[in-house]
Amino acid sequence: ITLKSKVPGVMITQYVEEIPEGKSHPDFTRKPIALTIQEGKFGVFKAIVYGEPTPKVTWNRTLISVDGKYIVNTLSICLQIPKVCGEDADTYKCFATNEYGKAVCPIQLNVIEVGFKKTRELAKSKEEQGALKPGSFRTMLKKRGEVHEQKPLESEEKVWEILMSADKKDYEHICAEYGITNFRGMLTKLAEMKREREVEQAQFIEHISSLKHIEVNADENATFEIDMDLKDASSRIFLYKDGIMVPYTVEMEEEMKHQLKRVGKKFIFTIKNLDPADAGLYSVDVEGVNVFSTDFKIPPVNFAVKIQEVKAEERQDAIFQCVLTAPMTEINWMGKSLPIESNDKFEITVSEDKLIHKLLVKDCQPLDAGIYAAVAGIHSCNAWLVVEGKVIQFSHGMFLNNPLPLTVNLVNPPDPGVHFTLGLSDVTAIVGDTAELVCKLSKENPKYCFPVQIEPDDVLTMSKDGFFQSLKICKISEDYAGKYKFEADGRKTEAMIVVEDPPRFDPEELKKFTVPNIIKKGQKATFKIPFVGRDPMKIQWYHEGEELSDDTNIKIEHGEGYSQLTLNKLQRKDTGEIKFKLKNEFGTVEAFAKIIVIDKPTPPMGPLEIIEASQNAIEVKWRSPKDDGGCKILNYILERQQIGRNTWKKLGPIGPEAHYKDSDVDHGRRYCYKIRADTEMGTSELMETEDVQAAYAGPPSAPKVVSAFKDCITLTWNPPSNTGGTNILGYNMEKRKKGSNLWSPVNLKEFGVKDVIEGMEYEFRVAAINNSGAGEFGTPSEFVFARDPKKPPGKVLDLKVTDSTYTTLSLGWTKPREEGGVEDEAKGFFVEIRPAESPEWDRCNNNPITMTFFTVKGMKSMAMYWVRVIATNDGGEGKPQELDNYILAMPPPVRPRFTDQKVKSFMVVQAGNSARFNMNFEASPWPDVTWMKDGMPLSKRVTISNAEGASQLLIPSSERSDTGIYTIMVKNIVGQETFSIEIRVTDEPKPPGPVEVDENVPGTVTVSWSPSPDEKRDDRLHYLVSKRDSSKRTWHTVADHIFNNKFTACNIMPGREYHFRVYAKNDMGSSQPSESPKWEITGKRERFVLDRPESKTCNLERPPKFLVPLKMHTAPQGYECYMSCAVRGDPTPHVTWTRNNISLNTNTNYLISNTCGVCSMLILRVGPKDTGEYKIIAENPLGRAECSTKLTVSGINTFFAVLY
Repeated sequence: ITLKSKVPGVMITQYVEEIPEGKSHPDFTRKPIALTIQEGKFGVFKAIVYGEPTPKVTWNRTLISVDGKYIVNTLSICLQIPKVCGEDADTYKCFATNEYGKAVCPIQLNVIEVGFKKTRELAKSKEEQGALKPGSFRTMLKKRGEVHEQKPLESEEKVWEILMSADKKDYEHICAEYGITNFRGMLTKLAEMKREREVEQAQFIEHISSLKHIEVNADENATFEIDMDLKDASSRIFLYKDGIMVPYTVEMEEEMKHQLKRVGKKFIFTIKNLDPADAGLYSVDVEGVNVFSTDFKIPPVNFAVKIQEVKAEERQDAIFQCVLTAPMTEINWMGKSLPIESNDKFEITVSEDKLIHKLLVKDCQPLDAGIYAAVAGIHSCNAWLVVEGKVIQFSHGMFLNNPLPLTVNLVNPPDPGVHFTLGLSDVTAIVGDTAELVCKLSKENPKYCFPVQIEPDDVLTMSKDGFFQSLKICKISEDYAGKYKFEADGRKTEAMIVVEDPPRFDPEELKKFTVPNIIKKGQKATFKIPFVGRDPMKIQWYHEGEELSDDTNIKIEHGEGYSQLTLNKLQRKDTGEIKFKLKNEFGTVEAFAKIIVIDKPTPPMGPLEIIEASQNAIEVKWRSPKDDGGCKILNYILERQQIGRNTWKKLGPIGPEAHYKDSDVDHGRRYCYKIRADTEMGTSELMETEDVQAAYAGPPSAPKVVSAFKDCITLTWNPPSNTGGTNILGYNMEKRKKGSNLWSPVNLKEFGVKDVIEGMEYEFRVAAINNSGAGEFGTPSEFVFARDPKKPPGKVLDLKVTDSTYTTLSLGWTKPREEGGVEDEAKGFFVEIRPAESPEWDRCNNNPITMTFFTVKGMKSMAMYWVRVIATNDGGEGKPQELDNYILAMPPPVRPRFTDQKVKSFMVVQAGNSARFNMNFEASPWPDVTWMKDGMPLSKRVTISNAEGASQLLIPSSERSDTGIYTIMVKNIVGQETFSIEIRVTDEPKPPGPVEVDENVPGTVTVSWSPSPDEKRDDRLHYLVSKRDSSKRTWHTVADHIFNNKFTACNIMPGREYHFRVYAKNDMGSSQPSESPKWEITGKRERFVLDRPESKTCNLERPPKFLVPLKMHTAPQGYECYMSCAVRGDPTPHVTWTRNNISLNTNTNYLISNTCGVCSMLILRVGPKDTGEYKIIAENPLGRAECSTKLTVSGINTFFAVLY
């Protein structure tokens, strides 16, 4: 049974359907965490499991077994890997197993390779890199033979390479970019090419996944990644750019433009020192087989204004802004080397002109401090976000934000040219763990062996290993959190150490907590567990998934580093799971415990099952109590009473089996029993059984009807197989009317029942009588009518076929006539068919039908059948009635007819696209369908698909030669029908030639133009002329449907400029216009003189006055609050906002604006400090006005503290 764990990523398999009380299958309370660790370090996987009995924990790897160098600690459940190397990168599994199930948790270990550890590997690498140098590159290629240095890509080949590695969501815009219009054809060809490539790749690659296309990083390097499992680790990998092989290096120290880094199964290609010439199609081949291609496009954009360093106080917002030299829809933002997207924490906005890009960091916390970068094209810029705090700087070496006994002095200044090849990276550590900062210099020099001196400290140490400088902090605490800086020869590198303090449990305390707690009913249970973690912390207790709170019988106490739950007056129903949940800003942890409340069992359950009731013994069986009270049943206590007496006899404890055989019984006596269940918690209430009689006879068989008349029904039956040890003295018979629940005794007269009513329906049952009395009644008989026997019915009338298809036949008929004493009424009908080649009749319905119609199904198309119908009633079956002639399985003859009501008779298709035409019809029998084009047979390029009642014409890729009239003819033995459609294949017309304008008659101009190149190929092509003059400045159509190359425009006014455009049009649309030169007839103009009246002065000066005052505001904590009012005055008054008489105009936490007298203020996040009286003051030389309001913040407590 597969179950879902409460811990994500854990799979549980339960071996049994029901687990006993107090037992459980294994599960994880803390699963191992995936590691990405530097080569040579110490790797540890830790886990916490629970289960009853205690699970056995084992570890395993996907590729090889866990042995040798691996250290498995079964006490603390951890796997230790000393001196991690690249071969240790794999997927590990932790198994927890007991007799009731198994829990499995997979973990990934990634190893960062930092160099070669063996001389042989180093020499081999040097040799390969030397072969990659430009001078020896061609020599290396000659040796390989099958790999060619250059394979220039054609345009079409490039498109297919891009599509082979692209995501499906990108297909549409790639096709639009490269002009692919046949999308369905592209998908078909692409699927075939992918299948061929998978076969080629299977020769060298086990599996390939996680294809990450090329992206530009914040350090202005471009990278792309592949997860690839090679069959042979020594397989050669080649990199191509636009079909030309490019050299690359596998050593990060080498100053080559292209680099390859391999981490486990991940291959990371890097392009350094980017420039526009690096754009192109990059492909990766393994032994000459392409595995991945990515298109690198570099937009022509740079930063006009770069982002600047931003300082923000804690809980405030910070904004980064940059300006581009060219519009871009979006750029990439990165924070601490991780990509950023818009969410609750970050908001990315772009201006309307696409030049200004902003990143808003909301509610800044110390953890948000760091380097943020913007990437546009191949350019990037970065800046610091500083969340205000104390920073103590040392003269040289490391820097951190808390004073520690650390002094760093350089022994000698570094040689010129020393720089960092690997800078410091941000580190996140948990309190008590070890944190390490590592950087790498470009040179190794003896004077840098010990570049710093450290005062004696057991916590903080510095070390050097070749090019690497490291700072290691053991058992880190929050005092060591902050920004660290390392300097060498004037070069600096910085990183943040973030110390997290998530909630955690002590393993020993957690083990004690998970032990099931067994409590008696009415007593109390206490659960207490200590924990550590940074405050504030949310503490929750749950019982069976329902959160608990203080109540009459529930008490929750919280102390320094612990929490305690007390449950009083426990009941049996309180048995279940207790969950303790802790949560703070760094994470969530849960602990689980079991509570078992034990009590007296409930009474045993009936009904009592009688296994034996003979003259010598009574053997009975019952069911166990519904609830055993949480304890094992020790005994059942029985008492017995003989019916007719008042005393009960104790039979004593009989053991835990719900079964008893009483041998001390008297023949023919009836007994009653009381049964109780006994456990260590006490004895249950009693269960009293029904009477049990010793040695009754068993039930006879069900009676069978011999004959039935209106005044007598004769029955027979077999005697019981169990006579109860004595002779059968007689029988009791009972009868019951149909529909009634009442059984009544019957007076038997030689097995004939006389006391019946004519027309009624009865059933009968019989019980045997012996010396002990009457036994149980047997099974009732079938229902039988009290009436004289029926006569079979006659033949059905008017049998006929009402409908037919190729597989079904519908029949109808009339009931036969009734003749008293000869033929009675028919109660049902049977339908039978017989194929012409078979002598046997097959019945279509097993049970008689009451309707006078029926549909026979499952017939063979066009087969010949004989059909007949038989009437039946209680007297038997009548004579069959057959059809006069055989029937063919086919629909009734129908002349062909097209069923589509609105069918187009003309279709226009663009050249290159598919043309599809569907036609629906009905006809019987199946018709012949023929298609013709212009009265001639169709070419092989046209595909015809016929189905039942439909036909389709398809031209996959149409050409102009496919234009014509297509005719469909549907013909059968009844008649024929035809339909024609004209399909015109054309394309968007090309524009006309140059346009000339000439004036032959004053007031008119003649516009002429050269014909469009498509005029000879398209007989429906015509022209449209539009005009624009200098007075209106808008284009309007002056002529359409012109089939020659000339047009005369009238009403040409002197003094105006005229422009003409000519468009070519066909069934697909219009072409681009051809425009005429400017045409103008010079005219005389009279001078225009404007007579403007004198203006009058008007004094609008007035003192300030509020037209709309401020309103009272109540805002929830954490939400925004918007205040506004309207003020007038001339000159424009100066507006000042205050809170509690303190000016807010210069406070950046408030967004204040004044637009045309509408004054507004926005508070982005309302907090307790924003409560108070707000006042707005408007002043000008003529006076002063004030308006005030109050802001109330809801959702805050009377007492609160601010934590720094």
